[in-house]
Amino acid sequence: MPRIRRALVSVSDKAGLIELATALRRHRVEILSTGGTAKALAAAGIPVVQVSDYTGQPEILEGRVKTLVPKIHGGILGRRGLPGHRREMKKHGIPPIDLVAVNLYPFESAAFRPGATFEDAIENIDIGGPTMVRAAAKNFTDVTVVVNPADYPALIAELDANRGEIAPATNFALARKAFAHTAYYDSVIAGWLAGARPAGKEPIPKPPAHPATLALPLLKVQDLRYGENPHQTAALYREPGPPAGVAGATQLGGKELSFNNLLDLEAAWAAARDFSGRPFVVIVKHNNPCGAGLGKDGAQAFELALAGDPVSAFGGVIGVGRLVNPALAQKITESFFEAVIAPGYAPKALDLLRSKKGLRILQAAAPGGRRDDLKRIEGGYLVQDPDSIQIRDVRKLPVVTRRKPSATEYRALEFAWRLVRHVKSNAIVFTSDHQLAGIGAGQMSRVDSCRIAAMKAVLPLKGTVVGSDAFFPFRDGLDHVAAAGATAVIQPGGSLRDKEVIEAADEHGLAMVFTGVRHFKH
Repeated sequence: MPRIRRALVSVSDKAGLIELATALRRHRVEILSTGGTAKALAAAGIPVVQVSDYTGQPEILEGRVKTLVPKIHGGILGRRGLPGHRREMKKHGIPPIDLVAVNLYPFESAAFRPGATFEDAIENIDIGGPTMVRAAAKNFTDVTVVVNPADYPALIAELDANRGEIAPATNFALARKAFAHTAYYDSVIAGWLAGARPAGKEPIPKPPAHPATLALPLLKVQDLRYGENPHQTAALYREPGPPAGVAGATQLGGKELSFNNLLDLEAAWAAARDFSGRPFVVIVKHNNPCGAGLGKDGAQAFELALAGDPVSAFGGVIGVGRLVNPALAQKITESFFEAVIAPGYAPKALDLLRSKKGLRILQAAAPGGRRDDLKRIEGGYLVQDPDSIQIRDVRKLPVVTRRKPSATEYRALEFAWRLVRHVKSNAIVFTSDHQLAGIGAGQMSRVDSCRIAAMKAVLPLKGTVVGSDAFFPFRDGLDHVAAAGATAVIQPGGSLRDKEVIEAADEHGLAMVFTGVRHFKH
């Protein structure tokens, strides 16, 4: 194991700096440093050599160039086991540097800070730091590289246990972390630049919606107990920048979150967000709504949602469109649910929910982050824009039947259309203007979804309307929903048999509107 004799320490995050430097000096390691790090070490009474004094090269360009010189990078990259490298280093007066402790300019926090300018972000792109980190990680057989202060204690313990030496296995493990660190750093910059604009009037080409390469910087939030099933491992990662959505939600109470909890919380929050600010409650089970209600207040909305399918609701996940008040919280505690997510909670409501043992309570973060929707296939990923298109006024949609919807039916059609997009395809929902009454989800044929929605319904379907996420390929679906009691239908249209489907609707006296928009969900 090579002994550490010389270290270069230059960090933006000063956590643990003094402890690390003290340990290095305990083992008679010479410390090279720059700028604020050198000042912090000197202030703590720790001997330090300024890099500019060591190299004989001054810092230039307002600190943009400090370490980009052969004496630094030759000392890091020189291979001690190669006689030719040793001779060349000696010839040019380049002593070896055995340890590099560097973390980078805080680009992420600078770029995403409220009010940050383009210039602020650009000046926080580190150049010398990643270069040294990558050089040290490449030469891990001879150089130790550490980028995370959380790794200092173990490194210090190993230095003390091995009298100033670090094991090759440790160097390799730290090199892996170093390359992951710089990869994340660069991908955050690339992602930010894709949506950024410099000051000035010059036209900037819009980046392609789907670029030739795609970098996905993700930070691990936590390990999960297991994945979709107990034999699968799992973890939650979030995107850079301010916390957003479910991945950035704050857990205010309850047990540890599971993989399946998070999937259902995402489904519940997506539906609740479509009714943001309104007294709306949705209950989700296995990624599909099984109840939804829009009431005069949250408590009534919950009662409407629960009444839609009280059996399936057991052990479900609740999404709420606005602040949870005590009356709604009390209703939630009277049954068993896995989790609840909302934009906020009244203090008394939070106390009530916390009294329900095991109930996971989440406050969603504001929307944000990437707008791509990704799905993994073996060997790659499918990337698409999110399905975020909204119909602002269903009354302006083309009516394709002889009968026009009534005012009440229009309200119900709007409610049905907002809900059906959150149901797995093939999707059929029966609703009133304020309640989900029947749901057919995830069937291979649309007519079966119609049958199941009617069969499972525990509420009367007479006078309801139907939302369909895609067109009816045959008239049989219309026949079934009419027989179940529906009076109006909202669907995309576009089938080769639209004429036949419209004729069926007219035969049954149904009103039907076409949206021209499909909402498949797989």
